[in-house]
Amino acid sequence: MRIAVVGAGGVGGYFGAKLARSGESIVMLARGPHLDAIRRHGLRVRSAVEGETVAKVEAVESFAGQPPVDMALFCVKSFDTRSAAEALRPVVGPGTGVVSLQNGVDNEDALDELLGQGTALGGAAYVFAAIEAPGVIAHKFAGRIAFGEMDGRATERATRLRDALAHAGVPVELSADVRRVLWEKYLLISAQAGMTSLSRCPAGVLRETPESWRMYRLIVEELAAVARAAGVTLPADVVDTVMKQAAAVAPDAYSSLHHDLTQGKRLELEALHGHAVRLGQRFGVPTPMVFAVYAALKPHAAGRHG
Repeated sequence: MRIAVVGAGGVGGYFGAKLARSGESIVMLARGPHLDAIRRHGLRVRSAVEGETVAKVEAVESFAGQPPVDMALFCVKSFDTRSAAEALRPVVGPGTGVVSLQNGVDNEDALDELLGQGTALGGAAYVFAAIEAPGVIAHKFAGRIAFGEMDGRATERATRLRDALAHAGVPVELSADVRRVLWEKYLLISAQAGMTSLSRCPAGVLRETPESWRMYRLIVEELAAVARAAGVTLPADVVDTVMKQAAAVAPDAYSSLHHDLTQGKRLELEALHGHAVRLGQRFGVPTPMVFAVYAALKPHAAGRHG
């Protein structure tokens, strides 16, 4: 398959490199020193699990003039969705699928609006990886993808991508209910991101502090109630399931939101906690804990240092 990767950071870089090493044709959008390093030396992945590898990928600063791709992995921050979709447009053909591997639960709607109805597939990437240096991705643990068509169909394009990922050694699930998958991840990452950012503490400290762990669970409970009010079918025990997942998170793990906050970068606050607060208001579901996170982090949303 010819696969475009939009966003060559931890998620796009890690999965794009695995696909390239397995023989898939990868064209990756990158910029600055990261682009230069990939072009000169390939994309290096330093994995605590798999060791160190180098993948030869085609890295470009623009898709202009490129032929259409079969699929695209869309791995940018949620606030960059519009500009990144415009950058991807030159290689989106009539049958191209664009798999959003972003934080949040409404990116697919935006992609369909920007690139054409039925273009977007929902996806969730479960991986802890980040750019360590130009041309270098540091992978700590995990590395699974769940994705699917928004209408639940097992299309040829989705099946081909699933098979390509599996051949590349990526644990992958083609889901017939990807909206549920998106929301289940949303419950976890919103609680993890909110609590690590507010407390400036990693997961292990949160679990050891009863009040913090209780707030963590309350965030998950509020988000589950919002999801159900929005018509999303979640398992009856979803809160307990998410909390078990949270209990298994590495004790030194923070979140990408915490990293961006401490680095003075723009935050994905609106796609995470802001979206839930607005949905809660629309459906009459109280979200006091989610709102507390949103209100406390709002002054830093544009990237100012606190």
